[in-house]
Amino acid sequence: MTEEFNIIYNKALDLLSRREHSKEEINQKLLIRFPSESVNIKLVIKKLSKNNILNDERFAEIYVLSRKRKGFGSKRIAFELSNKGVNESIYSKIISNESNWEEVAKKAFNKKFKTQKDADFRLQLKQKAFLQNRGFTFKEIESVFN
Repeated sequence: MTEEFNIIYNKALDLLSRREHSKEEINQKLLIRFPSESVNIKLVIKKLSKNNILNDERFAEIYVLSRKRKGFGSKRIAFELSNKGVNESIYSKIISNESNWEEVAKKAFNKKFKTQKDADFRLQLKQKAFLQNRGFTFKEIESVFN
């Protein structure tokens, strides 16, 4: 392998040592640092994937758990993973295997709104909009208010 390849490979390992990344994230970060090395970057990503150092499925599992713990819903997480270049078949399977989304919605609601569900229609709309922006489905939002 060329010296450029080794430099790019080591930079990719450095990025991956800090946290999991999707293939697309690594590609973007390496392209910023090495704009004229797209061929070597593709080879680096291929080698990292072959050696299971770079794995979109593992990245998605960790990402889903992390975002869920922070109070985000499945729709928002799916959108974020899509933007990170993860294949829909990967993240939809991982998200559907997760459960307790209604419980996550309730926790997010209770953390944001110390006072419980309000009888005031306008305030209730605001509360529902908050949960919708967090990526919860209509069913999950309604479970908080029932």
